[in-house]
Amino acid sequence: MGPANKTASMQSEFSLKKILPVLLAVTSGMFLVILDSTIMNVAVPKLVSAFDTNLSTIQWVITAYTLSLSAIIPLAGWFSDRFSSKRMFMTSIVLFVLASVLCALAQTPEQLIIFRILQGLGGGMVAPIGIATVFSVSPPDKRGSVMGILGIPMLLAPILGPVLSGWLIEFINWHWIFFINVPVGFIALLMAWRYLPTAKPKHNSKLDVVGAILAPISFASLVFAVHQAGEKGWSNAWTLGSLIFGIVMLTIFIWHELQQKYPLLELRVFRSPAFVHGILVAWLNQIALFGSILLFPLYLQQVKGLSPLEAGLYVIPQAILSTVGINLGGKLFDRYGVRPVAIMGILSLSGSLLALTQVTANTSPLYIMCSFAFAGLGQGLTMMQINTHVLKSAPKELVSRVTPITTSAQQIMSSFGVTITMAFLAEKIRELPSQHTLNQLGYAFGSTFWITLGFAIAALVLSLFFAKRIENKTASPQSK
Repeated sequence: MGPANKTASMQSEFSLKKILPVLLAVTSGMFLVILDSTIMNVAVPKLVSAFDTNLSTIQWVITAYTLSLSAIIPLAGWFSDRFSSKRMFMTSIVLFVLASVLCALAQTPEQLIIFRILQGLGGGMVAPIGIATVFSVSPPDKRGSVMGILGIPMLLAPILGPVLSGWLIEFINWHWIFFINVPVGFIALLMAWRYLPTAKPKHNSKLDVVGAILAPISFASLVFAVHQAGEKGWSNAWTLGSLIFGIVMLTIFIWHELQQKYPLLELRVFRSPAFVHGILVAWLNQIALFGSILLFPLYLQQVKGLSPLEAGLYVIPQAILSTVGINLGGKLFDRYGVRPVAIMGILSLSGSLLALTQVTANTSPLYIMCSFAFAGLGQGLTMMQINTHVLKSAPKELVSRVTPITTSAQQIMSSFGVTITMAFLAEKIRELPSQHTLNQLGYAFGSTFWITLGFAIAALVLSLFFAKRIENKTASPQSK
């Protein structure tokens, strides 16, 4: 190795060590928020009995959180510019933890729903601000590896959440699914205060007031429509009304943003073919991932008859290969670009989903765990690497305004993936005889995995057309 290469290697290595505390601070905050979301999915039956209410009421505990999360995300970029990303990151965690305590102390379902809205307002800005912060401090030649590490909480929290939730509910009580956020939140807050870079606020940053009103309304309406579709179908009046209203508001919002010199969301990035291509692959991949991940614990509990804790233990191999995939994917991304990583990852996910289309009540534990594991490998290889590719295809100075776009879209696409798989599963179950067997129920789950496999294959086809590398552009669309 020549002197120049050796020096560059040392500088790159030094840069990675330097930003490691920043990376840990952001991942701890993101882990806090994502863990809470996944814990709730397993806790729903317990909350129904604890509050002596019905399932549709408790489902609003999740829906209200998702709606507030979707509403606040578009404002993350402006808040970061106006008050600094560090200050807003810490403020979001404080609000999230305080709301968690209120949720644990709730006496009625209505109180719990209101406090979950506050939780969503706090948690919504953590991911977009954190991703933008890490991306901005990462060495350009190491962004794949660094952003891969950042994706670990996105992968592990949905897997560990059901295990932790099952244990807390079984051995302590439901209040601790919220109280657990206090120590985790304190650690995240302390690390953010100590390690996040302090940037000067942009006091001349103008708020697009009309956009700030239209964005939360349009995003929340679309997410609400998708959730309603999952519960009552697409033909329901509330579903159709919310969907049409959301589309109209989104259209007006897009038109308005394109007229602004200082828009709330920088939609001009969609002029980049590489950005559009990358985000389409990301959306299809997210629908396949989140739609199938929800089916895993349901299949294990309803068909295999496992407890929430036992079902959580089944996905440990998935967590292990997710971690392997995300570390390997980051290194491959830095060296070869997004194309080979995306193809390998989506192939692994597609193979896993194809295997899961064959599950029955008698499927062996080894078969199930191996299938889950390869889904985890695909998840680890693709999720953050495709997102990193999308960010790299946008102008560098607009990254803080692009992450709210990608995060908002991910929230909607994840909800869409869950909705269509659950709606299809419900339809398959309705087609079964009233006295159906477990094997017949297992067949309904196997048939549903074909839906997620279809989206994975569509993502695979599009990933074949990825360019080898995308370098950051330095010119803003506004300057053109």
